[in-house]
Amino acid sequence: EVQLVESGGGSVQAGGSLRLSCSASGYTHDRYCMAWIRQAPGKEREEVATYDSDGSRTYADSVKGRFTISRNHARNTLSLQMNNLKPENTAMYYCAVDAGSCDPRFMEYWGKGTQVTVS
Repeated sequence: EVQLVESGGGSVQAGGSLRLSCSASGYTHDRYCMAWIRQAPGKEREEVATYDSDGSRTYADSVKGRFTISRNHARNTLSLQMNNLKPENTAMYYCAVDAGSCDPRFMEYWGKGTQVTVS
């Protein structure tokens, strides 16, 4: 059974930083895309950053230069370092993984999310 557990969310003031972590277990495919996806109340789901098994990474334009996605293979974790946070970054942040797609509409496994609030 694939399990993704997010942690690291919280409340910070604008300009502050948070580091989210996603602990993954039960996923055995060598090929994958892992992603951080967020959803704010009343807004569409938005893909924040992705990490592909080939090592490539992508970022939403709104977070480029401020957020960094990384993968610790030994610990089987996915992290998102978020710096210079803004109130518009307030959302529930989800970790997701899929064997073939980086599109949130089609990603198979999801965590339950961790809340980030920026004031």
